[in-house]
Amino acid sequence: MTDHETIQPAIARALEKRGYDKLTQVQQAVLAPELRDADLLVSAQTGSGKTVAFGISLAPTLLGDEEILPQAEAPLALCIAPTRELALQVERELAWLYGEAGARIATCVGGMNMTTERQTLRRGAHIVVGTPGRLRDHIDRGSLDLSAMRAVVLDEADEMLDLGFREDLQFILDAAPDQRRTLMFSATVPSGIANLAKRYQNKAVRVTTAGEQKQHLDIEYRALTVAPKDRENAVINVLRYYDAKNAIVFCSTRATVNHLTARFSNRGFSVVALSGELSQNERTHALQALRDGRAKVCVATDVAARGLDLPDLELVIHADLPKNQEALLHRSGRTGRAGRKGVSALIVPYNARRRTERLLNDARITANWDRPPSADEILARDDERLMADPSFEADIAEEEAKMVAALLEKHGPEKVAAALVRQHRAGRSSPEELNDAGPVSAPGGTYPERAPRGEHAPIEDAVWFSLSLGRKQSAEPRWLLPMICRAGDITKADIGQIKIHDLETYVEIAGAAAKRFEAAIGSSGKIEKNVAVTRLDGVPAMPARSPRPPRVRDGDFAPAGRSERGSQRDEDDRSGEKRKPDYARKRPFTGGRKRDDRPPRDNPYADRKPSKRDDIPAGATPGVWPYDDVAPAAKDAPSRPHGKDKKPKRDKADFKPGSKAAAKPAKPHRKGQPADPAKAGSSADGGKGGLKRKPKS
Repeated sequence: MTDHETIQPAIARALEKRGYDKLTQVQQAVLAPELRDADLLVSAQTGSGKTVAFGISLAPTLLGDEEILPQAEAPLALCIAPTRELALQVERELAWLYGEAGARIATCVGGMNMTTERQTLRRGAHIVVGTPGRLRDHIDRGSLDLSAMRAVVLDEADEMLDLGFREDLQFILDAAPDQRRTLMFSATVPSGIANLAKRYQNKAVRVTTAGEQKQHLDIEYRALTVAPKDRENAVINVLRYYDAKNAIVFCSTRATVNHLTARFSNRGFSVVALSGELSQNERTHALQALRDGRAKVCVATDVAARGLDLPDLELVIHADLPKNQEALLHRSGRTGRAGRKGVSALIVPYNARRRTERLLNDARITANWDRPPSADEILARDDERLMADPSFEADIAEEEAKMVAALLEKHGPEKVAAALVRQHRAGRSSPEELNDAGPVSAPGGTYPERAPRGEHAPIEDAVWFSLSLGRKQSAEPRWLLPMICRAGDITKADIGQIKIHDLETYVEIAGAAAKRFEAAIGSSGKIEKNVAVTRLDGVPAMPARSPRPPRVRDGDFAPAGRSERGSQRDEDDRSGEKRKPDYARKRPFTGGRKRDDRPPRDNPYADRKPSKRDDIPAGATPGVWPYDDVAPAAKDAPSRPHGKDKKPKRDKADFKPGSKAAAKPAKPHRKGQPADPAKAGSSADGGKGGLKRKPKS
């Protein structure tokens, strides 16, 4: 065992039983004597054994000079992981690593029974492994005691910040004792991790392995260009070509995971899904099926991109391109771990070629650009596997010799071999036929030369096509060009002129690409549901433009369908001057006289609306209010001609004798004269009628 003198004896025995003959770079780096009690900020590439590294680094803090841990009471160490799967994996690694030391390890992850976790913590644990949210819940409920905490480990710290666990991490670190060790392990160290280290670590030592800045040599990166609508078929062909023991297909959304899982299952692949919408029990069974060999393909989101270690994982496929270089490195790091070889294949639509090159350049990765495997290449690879099957090299056993002789005697060697080939191919999914995605060129400016602006590159053996839409359907080259390229599996370099007319559009396509365009469209002859495509013979005759209508001059009548205002607007537009509104135009001077175009009127008030004041009572003076000098008899009239038509009030004598209305005294008027002239006001009140108001008490 290398460097076993510097490792705790119990940990060294566990490593020997596990078969660790040589430590990795990061594991050797944390064994330096000066790092025994220091806070660490460790960055190393994925698959370098960081879990075992911080387990070895924690041993002096937890064990000291002892070989066995004391009785478990309050936890001594806390390990925080971003996902449930990674937390459970860390628990499994620490379980065998500290098995010789008698450590008790408890897990606190979301999706598990919280009551069971509280009972486990109450019984005592030396090391607690969990996710940030569940650990914070246990601290709030008082079931997790951090008073005896000696060390805190943050595994994949950058991922926890990306997932939004900053507040939970700060809460946990603030609740832990100040006199503790804080170890942060991550594949990358962005600015957020550096700021967190400055706040919660005491003179942290940065540990960087030599291979961090270099490409992972155990991973072969391949970028496969494909037409956008053939991405799923390309993934199927890649799976069939490599025929890996275990493979992961990464998608960007849960909906894509469900879709690909269903399609792969229908094609005969043993597949499982892994995404955030699944329960913890389902996710655990999916990973266990991969480890047991019951499933060969896992379709997952980025929830499986961190920390997961599947021993037989040989292939990683990026069905959806990763968003940044960190996601690319962590996805690809699921393979090529601990010295094993692996392949990371990126499915690159040709319209995302430049973005993929920038992504690989930022990650400092050199990829081999190629096309996805074709159907013929996959079948040839199947035959190679059959010929290289190690069962042909094994000797014939005694119990097999009799059956072999009987088969050869009855069917002959040729038929036996043919039956073996058919049986070998029967259990495999048929490969997909892919369309040609265009030439594959090496990155670095080897794309076809773009025509100078204002000029048009000549098209060889051009073929014209007619599309059943034009200006009336708002056809524009900016969305016609992508639609044609997407539907016909061609590039912009294959398209020449685009001429848009009222009801149809003519498109010029190079002769080599025209066949591919027609094959992609198929017999339906339609693209985008309702757009029909027709091949034309020769150059289409362009429709002549309709003649311009005659110009309207002063004194002329406007053409049919056009008004004088529209004609004047056309003239104003052609002159280049801004047209004035109608109300701002200068009217001809009439010398103060009436305009000739307005007919004279005998009575200017003949069409005036009649007013109620027109009915002036007899005896009134014109121009004076009608009731100022009218006779008293006129004032006592039951109704006023200028007011509203009110129903005249009935006299007391009009009511039937003996009724309540007849016995009720008449109410005085609020304004004007009282109902009874005898009760008119005296000279004391100025001779005015009305009742005296009762003073308020």
